[in-house]
Amino acid sequence: MAPSRAKKEPASPTPPSDDATPKDASENGKIKRKRQSQSCDACRARKVRCARENPDDPKQPCKHCVALGIACTYEYQPKKRGPPNLYLRRLQEAAAAQAAAHQENGNSTNGSDVPQSPVSITPSATSPPQTSVSPISQPTPVSSFLDPALNSIPQSMHTTSLPPSRYPIAADGFHSQYPPMPSMSASSYNPSANGLSSRPPQRHDDNQPFGSPAEQFSTYPLFNWSYKQHQSLPIPPPTVIPPLSYYYRPHRLEDVAPRDTILLIIALFFDFVYPLTPCVHKPSFMADVHAHREERDPLFFALVMSTVASTLVQVPRSYLPMERHAVRKLAQTCHEASRHITVASYDPPTSMHVVIRYFDCVYHFCEGHDATQHAAFGEAAHIAITLRMHEESSYEGLELIECEVRRRTFWLLFADKSMSILLGRPICLRDEDTTCNFPRELDDEYITPSAYLPQPHGKTALVSGLNYISRIFALLGEILVRIRVDKRSPPQGQFLTARLEEVQALHSRIVAALAHAPEPLRLKQAHPQAHIPPEYGGPGFRQATFAEVKDFFDNPNASRANALNPFLVMQANLYVTQQLVRFVIEQYRDELVTSLQGAVDESRVAEDREVVASELLNILHSIPIQSIATNGPSLVHKVRFVASTLLDAVKKAETAPQSAARAHAYLWDFLSILSEIERNYLLDDDRDGTSSADGMPLVS
Repeated sequence: MAPSRAKKEPASPTPPSDDATPKDASENGKIKRKRQSQSCDACRARKVRCARENPDDPKQPCKHCVALGIACTYEYQPKKRGPPNLYLRRLQEAAAAQAAAHQENGNSTNGSDVPQSPVSITPSATSPPQTSVSPISQPTPVSSFLDPALNSIPQSMHTTSLPPSRYPIAADGFHSQYPPMPSMSASSYNPSANGLSSRPPQRHDDNQPFGSPAEQFSTYPLFNWSYKQHQSLPIPPPTVIPPLSYYYRPHRLEDVAPRDTILLIIALFFDFVYPLTPCVHKPSFMADVHAHREERDPLFFALVMSTVASTLVQVPRSYLPMERHAVRKLAQTCHEASRHITVASYDPPTSMHVVIRYFDCVYHFCEGHDATQHAAFGEAAHIAITLRMHEESSYEGLELIECEVRRRTFWLLFADKSMSILLGRPICLRDEDTTCNFPRELDDEYITPSAYLPQPHGKTALVSGLNYISRIFALLGEILVRIRVDKRSPPQGQFLTARLEEVQALHSRIVAALAHAPEPLRLKQAHPQAHIPPEYGGPGFRQATFAEVKDFFDNPNASRANALNPFLVMQANLYVTQQLVRFVIEQYRDELVTSLQGAVDESRVAEDREVVASELLNILHSIPIQSIATNGPSLVHKVRFVASTLLDAVKKAETAPQSAARAHAYLWDFLSILSEIERNYLLDDDRDGTSSADGMPLVS
C-alpha cells in the first residue's frame, strides 16, 4: 500500500497528460504536480493507489484489475456535502440570547449576573472525585448513590429553547408532538426525575415501610420502560451521567432497609433457598455480615443485596411481615443496588461475581424478565469460564472454602440443560469441556480455609443433593448432544444401530441414577408404582390440596416442618427431574426404532407413557405439598413439559388403555395445583398468575 500523502512531494512519476500547457510550469522551472484522476471502483474499495500507465484514459484498465482479472470500472459518483454541523452554533446562539436577556434584566435591576455558557461546562464539573467514601452516618435511600455534585448543572441547560436553524433538520419538528420537559433548578434536582434512577420517580416517606399501596411498579424499569414513561420522564443532558466507578463504594445495609429486616431475609434464605442453591459458605458469610464487611467491601454489599432480592421472590409471602407490593419493591431496590455496583467491578473477576449474577438470574426468572434473566445467566457462565471454574487444574493453590464455593456454583450453572430441553436452546456448559470434580459432600461447618474436617458418621451433607442432580443433568446433556447431532446428520445403517445401543445404555443409567442415594434423599413411595389409587384425583383431592396450598402461602402460623426439611425439598427436585430426563430418552429411543424398523409398537409406547405418568404421580403424592411448593416455579415447568407431551401421546394413540387416560387425567389435576403454587410466587398482581412461556426453569 502506498504511504500517506505528504504536503510536499517530488515530481510525480506519472508523465503529464498531452493537454498540459506551459502555464503548468512555474517560474523556477519546476513542474507542478497534477492531481491524479479518479481511481477505479476496485482500487477505491480496496483503498489502494490506482496504477494506470495513462491516468487520463478511462478505458485503459489499471494494473491491479488486470492482475486480479476483474473489470476495471469508473462508476463511482461522489456525494454532495451535507450541511455543516450546527449544534455548536445553536448552543452559542442560545447562550448569546440568554446573555442578552440577562443584560436587559441587569440594566433594569442593576444586577451584575453573567450567565454561564452551556458549552463551557467541562466534564470535570460533573465527574465525582475518585476518593474513598466513608460509611454514611444517616440511612439514605438507594437513589442517593447518584452524584450530589451533579446539582451544579446550570438552569440554562434545561430552560432555554434553542432557536430554529437556517438549515432545518428532522429533529427541529420532532419534539413538537411531545409535552414540554419541565424545567429543573439546581436546588430541585432529583436523579429519579431525570431518568438516572432505574425506578420511576416516586414520593418517599420515611415513615412508610417500603412504600404505600398506591405506588406503581413496572416489570423491570431499567430496560422495559413503557412508552408512557418515556413521555413523562425528561431526558437528561449527557453531562449529568456520572461514571460507573462512582457507584463502586461502600454502603450500609441500613441504606436500603432496617438491618433486622435484612437479617430476617438472610435467615429465610438459609432455611428455604440454600438447600437447593448452596453457593455461599454459611459460616464465613454470616461472620462477614455481623462484622459489617459491606461497609468496607462494595462487592460484598452487592452479594448481600442479590441474596436478599433472590430470596424475596422465592419464599412464601406468609414468611415475611410485609405486604406483596412492599416485598416486590424491596426486592427491586436490592437488585438495583447490587447492579449499580457490579457493573463497575468486572475486572478482575472473582467467584463472588458469578454468585451475584446467578442470584440475579433467579430474581429475573421469578419476576418474569425473560431476556434479562438469560443475560444474567450468560454473564455468570462466561465469568465462570473466564475463571476456568470448569477446569480442575484451576483449583490448585486456592483456599478450600474458595474451592468449594467455586465447585458448587459451577455445577449450579451446569443445570442449563433444563433450559436447553424445555426452550430448545443450545447448551452453554457441556460435559465434554468439564474436568471439574463434584463438590465434597461436607456441610459448611466442616470446611475451613486450610482443612476439611470429617463429616459425622450417619449425617448426610446438604450438598449431596446438588451432586446427584448434577449427575442427572450430565445424562440429559449426553442425550441432547446426540439428538442434535443426529438431527443435523441422521445416522443410517450400522451407525443407527450403534446410536440406538447408546440411547438404551443412557436409559439404563437414568433409571438407576438414584439407586444409591443416601437414605434422606430416597423417596418413600406411598403406593406401588403400577397402582394408581382413586384418591389421586377427583374433586375431593383437589379441594383438600388447594386448601393446603392456600394455608401454606397465606397463614403465618401454618406448620413449616415439611418446608424446613431440606431433604424432602430436594427429593421433589431430584425425582421429578429424573422422570423428565427418562421421558426425553424414551422419546428419542422410539424415534430411532421407527427409523430403523419403519414402525414402532404403539401399544408398547402407550405402556411406557403410562409408566412415566404413574411414577410421576406417585412421586408428587409421596412428597408433602409444602415441600413441593418450596421448590417454586421451576418444578412446575418440568411437570408441565412431561404432562403436556404425555397428553398428546394419549390423544394420538387409538389403542391407549383406559388406565393410561386416567393417569394422565390425574396428572393434569395435579398440574392445576402446581399452577396455583406458581401463581402464589408472583409478586405482580397485574399478571394474575400468567407465566411467560420463555422463562428458564432454574433447577438446582
